[in-house]
Amino acid sequence: MQDPLISAEKLDGDEESANIRPSSLDDYIGQAHLKRLLKIYLGAAKRRGEPLDHCMFHGPPGLGKTSLAYIIAHEMGAELTATRGPAIEKAGDLAAILTSLGAGAVLFIDEIHRLPRIVEEHLYSAMEDFELDIVIGTGPGARTIKLPLPPFTLIGATTRLGLLSSPLRDRFGIDHRLEFYPPEDLARIVLRASKIWKVSLEVEGAMEIGRRSRGTPRIANRLLRRLRDFIEEEEKDSLTDSLASQYLEFLGIDELGLDKMTRQMLLLMIDSFGGGPVGIDTLAAALSEEKETIEDVYEPFLLQRGLLMKTPRGRVATEACYRHFERIPPSKGGQLSLPEEVT
Repeated sequence: MQDPLISAEKLDGDEESANIRPSSLDDYIGQAHLKRLLKIYLGAAKRRGEPLDHCMFHGPPGLGKTSLAYIIAHEMGAELTATRGPAIEKAGDLAAILTSLGAGAVLFIDEIHRLPRIVEEHLYSAMEDFELDIVIGTGPGARTIKLPLPPFTLIGATTRLGLLSSPLRDRFGIDHRLEFYPPEDLARIVLRASKIWKVSLEVEGAMEIGRRSRGTPRIANRLLRRLRDFIEEEEKDSLTDSLASQYLEFLGIDELGLDKMTRQMLLLMIDSFGGGPVGIDTLAAALSEEKETIEDVYEPFLLQRGLLMKTPRGRVATEACYRHFERIPPSKGGQLSLPEEVT
């Protein structure tokens, strides 16, 4: 059985990722509207001397949900306890975590949609009344006692909000979806990371990384680390836009940020299924990929960029998708050429 408690460094990335994680809202780049709201909520909670209301952050992976949990704990001067939904296998695991929390502590549960239902039900009274229902004994002699808990803040993070039950979702006073980042914000993020990692990065090079990072800070920082390897190996003085473009092309990242697997999926839809509609199960089987990975990792950005549509009959490649691959949509005369080799 896995330990339900995990360290800060292991929660979201390696040690380098932990080192660049912002510790305050002022250091947090992007999500401007959410930042303004959190400053208001945090300031009001501190003036009242109360813990912040329970928070739910949802959206595609890599947008900063975990970082926000650390920032909230830091801003509130509170102890942070971090865990994942799949690690809490039974009610006893949850009870052990809740009873160890101090007053005003922050409990962060990543992938909260994967909590077992029986565990989820024990959260209801803990979140609303700061009490934990414990059953003592078995059979006719069993009885329930209420164990008081110190006031705390629960922060949940999920990529699949629809999988949360309504009773749990309704108990979060602060509910916010994180959006994809514009290239300018991603450029600022990698410029900040380059100073911490001591990488010589020009502004134009940062913008090139930002444009190809699919609106996701985690991807932007990962690409920066890979490009750092290139310039160190080739002994370059600085990472310019031309070098960044050259290295990213070599890594298989095109000008829209699509990687090899994403291009394979879109070309498969265009060339093998006439642009769709095609079912998610068919796509997953053809690509030898889990359908959850397609739905959670690949599709959100493609939908946001207008390269893909979801219909009741399945996924459909849009005209923008055809144009990106220099194809002519079937309604305008068929395909322009055979598929290019995916590099």
